[in-house]
Amino acid sequence: MHIAVYGAGALGIYFGGRFLEAGNDVSFFVREKRAVQLRCEGLKINSIQGDFEKQDITIHTDPKTVEKADIIILAIKGYHLEQALPQIKEISERTNAFILPLLNGVEHIHILQEALGKEKVIGGIAFIIATLDAKGHFEHTSKQHDILFGPLHEKQQDICEKLEIESEKINANSYKKKDILTHIWKKYMFITAFSGITSAAQRTIGDIIETRASFKTAENVLKEMKTLANREGISLTDNDIVQAANQLQSFPEQATSSMHQDLRKGLPLEVEHLHGGALRIAAKHNEIVPVIATLYGIIKTHENGIP
Repeated sequence: MHIAVYGAGALGIYFGGRFLEAGNDVSFFVREKRAVQLRCEGLKINSIQGDFEKQDITIHTDPKTVEKADIIILAIKGYHLEQALPQIKEISERTNAFILPLLNGVEHIHILQEALGKEKVIGGIAFIIATLDAKGHFEHTSKQHDILFGPLHEKQQDICEKLEIESEKINANSYKKKDILTHIWKKYMFITAFSGITSAAQRTIGDIIETRASFKTAENVLKEMKTLANREGISLTDNDIVQAANQLQSFPEQATSSMHQDLRKGLPLEVEHLHGGALRIAAKHNEIVPVIATLYGIIKTHENGIP
């Protein structure tokens, strides 16, 4: 399978690297600065699940050089989507590739569908906690390395079946789901609470759990997100809230969200893509989500990072 990975942060490097390791034709579309680093340092995965490295990988910085792609794995932050969209569209139209976005939230799905057509955008999410070191090499900080994907249009059945076959060969958990939108919303519910409370409080999950009022705030976010999912036609239940709360409590004390990690580093935050997106969905349905709105207001001041 020909796979083009758009973005070579931790997410793109890991899953692109795993498909490459399994023998697929994988290329990486990156910015020029990242391309220089990859050419110099190569691709390297340091993981409890197994290491992998390859010095010479296919790198693109110009959409016109991408000649083959069955699937474009979109592995970027939500705040980069608007800038990346023209290049993604050009690559997709040039190669007739489907798009598998692994972004958080849900708004990006509609944006991509409007730009590329509903038949081109597959549903997908990823679960991994990791970072890149100074050389741009992948450092795995948890055992989790999962992708869930599934068709959002009847014309995607064949490509999803092909991806499922290739997924069985890679050193990661990659599964096809019929109800992919439900899984996307479950993650959206969870990450909105996890990233929101840890970033607003600027504390790890251990501190949040120890402070009952703080953990109650996270639980209230879960409840508000479940309401929004239901209004969007997604059948999340109270049991999904319980499972998400239990997952938060299962993390090591020093664990925290990627948004909180970015805040610590002075990097831009996905608060508009996640919490802002939830507020826009709430407005569409005339719902009031006061806890999400409050966290959004607190985190928003950090959105652009430290210049």
